[in-house]
Amino acid sequence: MRVLIISDTHGRHTGLDRALEEAGDIDLFIHLGDVEGGEEYINAVVDCEKHMVRGNNDFFSDLPREEEFYIGKYKVFITHGHAYYVSLDPEYITEEGAARKADIVMFGHTHKPYLEQKDGITVLNPGSISFPRQEGRKGSYMIMEIDEGGEPSFEQRYLEPLA
Repeated sequence: MRVLIISDTHGRHTGLDRALEEAGDIDLFIHLGDVEGGEEYINAVVDCEKHMVRGNNDFFSDLPREEEFYIGKYKVFITHGHAYYVSLDPEYITEEGAARKADIVMFGHTHKPYLEQKDGITVLNPGSISFPRQEGRKGSYMIMEIDEGGEPSFEQRYLEPLA
C-alpha cells in the first residue's frame, strides 16, 4: 500500500499536482489541514481513498477537525495540530496519540517536516507543500509504504524549484 501525505496547501495546487505526479500510483491520500477551499479540486484530481482534516485557516470548511482510522493493522490519528501546540513542541500531540492508542500520529501546521519513531508510536509532519518554512524552503510531502509483511516505511520528499 502506498500513501501520499501532504499538508498546508493553502488553496495552491501547483505543488500538489507535482507531488501527485512524482508519487505515481497511490492507494490512499491524506491531507493534514489548511486546504483553504481546495477540497473540490482535491476531490477532482485524487481518485483514491482520501482523508482530509480542517486546519486553523479552514474557516468555513466542513472537514473534520481530526480523524482516527486504520491503515492495515496500524491505528492512525490525524489532525492539523494547532490545538496541540505543535509549533512549540510535538510532546502534546504525541501524548494525545498515545492516549488514543494510535500507532501513527500525523499533523501539519508548522510547515516543517518532522519524523520521530519512539515508544511504539510514529509521529510525523510532511511539512508544507506550498509554503515551506524549513531551511532550504523546498515544498515537502511524505510517502508511506506498507510492505508485503505489513511493515510501514516513511520517505520524506522535497519538490525541486521550478526553472
